[in-house]
Amino acid sequence: MADISYYVALPFSTDDEGSVVAGAAEEFQSASSAIRRAETLSRSEGVIGALAFTRSGDPMTGDFRDATLLKAFGSVPSDLAAL
Repeated sequence: MADISYYVALPFSTDDEGSVVAGAAEEFQSASSAIRRAETLSRSEGVIGALAFTRSGDPMTGDFRDATLLKAFGSVPSDLAAL
């Protein structure tokens, strides 16, 4: 099967101890849609920031390349390795 690209918007907030935690990821059909949604999410109550990223790979084998940042808004982690 050919590689598939996923475009994702991911918000971040803080927990009771002040640690940054990721919210629910939302998948989109295009990079521009993910970027627009991340910007909107970054302005939501309780959200400290959001980012849009893409990952490509083969869902049949589970082999995916590292996430590539499309755009970040507000306060977000600098390390995308865990995405």
